[in-house]
Parts: sequence; C-alpha cells; structure tokens
Amino acid sequence: MAMCEMCGKHKQSGNNVSHSNLHTKRVFRPNIQKTTLIVNGRKEKRTLCTRCMRTMAKAPRGIK
Repeated sequence: MAMCEMCGKHKQSGNNVSHSNLHTKRVFRPNIQKTTLIVNGRKEKRTLCTRCMRTMAKAPRGIK
C-alpha cells in the first residue's frame, strides 16, 4: 500500500459531488515518491510524500 514512511499519510476515501448533488465514492491518494536519503551517514531508499520532501529541504529555523 502506498504510504509515507515519515508521516504515515495514506489513501483516504470521500465523495465526488456532482452539480445535481449526487454523491459517488472516490479515493484521495497522496503523492508518494521513492527517494534516496542519507540517514546516519548511509544511503537509504524511502517512500515519502512530496510534502515531507519539501519540509526536509527547508532550512532549519534560526539559520539564515
């Protein structure tokens, strides 16, 4: 199953709502990508959502 290894984000279900207000089931899937990270000096392959990848690329607070 597609799930982010960092935040645990996975698919969610909901409804498509038409103009006539008919509800049909649908699935919201997160944007999961396979990436290579350096963890404790070693390269590891992880599956992360793009939101986590963006957050990791940000500079930590206090560093300018």
